[in-house]
Amino acid sequence: MWSRLTLAGQFLVFQMGVIALVLVAVTVISVRQADVELRNDQSDVTRQVANQIGNLKVVQTEVDQVGAQRAVSPRVVDLQESNLVDLTLVADADGVVVASSDPTIVGARVGDGDAAPALDGRPWTGEQDVGGRRVLVSYRPVFRVAGGEFVQVGVAGAAVLAPTLGERLPGVARNTLLYLGIAAGLGVAGSYLLSRLVRRRTRGLEPAQIATLADHREALLHSIREGVVGVGTDGRVTVLNDGARDLLGLPADAVGRHVDDLALHPALRSLLLSAEPARDAVVVADGKALVVSRETAASEGRAIGTVTTVRDRTELVTLQSQLDVSRSVTDTLRAQTHEHANQLHTLSGLVQLEEYDELRRLVGDLTRRRAEISEAVTSMVDDPAVAALLVAKTSSALESGQELALVPGSHLGRLSSAVSAAVTTVVGNLVDNALHASADSGGRHVDVHLADDGDEVVVEVNDDGAGVPEPDADRVFERGFSTKPDSGTGRGVGLSLVRVLCASRGGSVTVENGGELGGAVFTATLPHREEAGA
Repeated sequence: MWSRLTLAGQFLVFQMGVIALVLVAVTVISVRQADVELRNDQSDVTRQVANQIGNLKVVQTEVDQVGAQRAVSPRVVDLQESNLVDLTLVADADGVVVASSDPTIVGARVGDGDAAPALDGRPWTGEQDVGGRRVLVSYRPVFRVAGGEFVQVGVAGAAVLAPTLGERLPGVARNTLLYLGIAAGLGVAGSYLLSRLVRRRTRGLEPAQIATLADHREALLHSIREGVVGVGTDGRVTVLNDGARDLLGLPADAVGRHVDDLALHPALRSLLLSAEPARDAVVVADGKALVVSRETAASEGRAIGTVTTVRDRTELVTLQSQLDVSRSVTDTLRAQTHEHANQLHTLSGLVQLEEYDELRRLVGDLTRRRAEISEAVTSMVDDPAVAALLVAKTSSALESGQELALVPGSHLGRLSSAVSAAVTTVVGNLVDNALHASADSGGRHVDVHLADDGDEVVVEVNDDGAGVPEPDADRVFERGFSTKPDSGTGRGVGLSLVRVLCASRGGSVTVENGGELGGAVFTATLPHREEAGA
């Protein structure tokens, strides 16, 4: 029966039970208090009457004489009637009743048991059986002066019938029942409203359903490989799964703590505390490229915080950067193929026109130019992949009216495949960025300096463009940021990928203005590591 009740119903029944217990306790306490008050009042009356009887002259002089009943009884009866008590009596020094308003107890003995102090000269009040009735009686000793001393000659007493529970209840029932009725009504109404509130707060779900939802929530959160972080409107972490804890390096007790109190990368902290949505923002932290997305969480139209997902895309970003370099090289080769086709047509035309001297001169110029470019690069760069990239970029720059030169004194030995791929990616993106910056500013020169000390490779690219504004010196490495208007060509990606790749290998990339050409100088360092983030 109990299990079939709803949560609101169980709560209502429980509250009603509590109210019933409280009402019973209140009733018992009220009856006891009323009983105590009644006994106190009756005790005062019986003590007063007993004192009046004991102070009567006739009682003091006649109580120990033969025939005392005839002298004492009329006065005792008068005091009973005038004070509305149920019984009055006078006993001699031995405790034998000699006069009473109830003739049936004359000759009986009083002062036994609890009432014994009355025979020793001390007043006593309490309940006692007198004449077969349970009474509330007060005894006081009766003294007479003899030989200049007070001598106890007897005991005076007055009593009322001790009220039964049935007789006491009507005295308190009227007000008590009224108050209990009001309290019960308020309790029922309050319990009903509270049960409604509980039902509304729990969306009408029962305890078993709530427990199932909580279990499923925990299982779902911790089974997701991507990191999930919930942040309340007060900036405290409310939800954190295992994936987020591992990716962000957070402690086990992070839930409930403020985001500012956690050891997080500043960019991650800013993303978690922001209330604006974010889509696939790339953050490099601790050598990992993290893709972060954030949405605002709301309940019943009220914002309750944000939910942020975190994905580790270090390898994906590295592959993307390498793909971009490969695409750049492909475009360069495509342009060179087109140029070679034009040159072949020229050579074919010279042959047909039998202009052999001009043909010889053109072939010599082409051969010499290609040889000079290859010699200038391969004399300082031993790594085939990086050398091929620089040769292609140099040729492409010449065809577009620009000059790409490898600074004398540069040196790069043969690299492992992993380091070679990383250096190729960095060089390709930095050179492309420098050529674009130089062309946009009307310049035409880009210098590249390579250095390898055995521990790390340093790539320095200097252009003669307008440079990078100081406020944007760090922002240029943010994904999607560009100092040029968005032309839909994917600006704001290359430098971000360079920073991700350098950071993933434990290196860095910086920018400053100046150098030999006066434009921006980008410097990237890549340690010799076989595995990213090792």
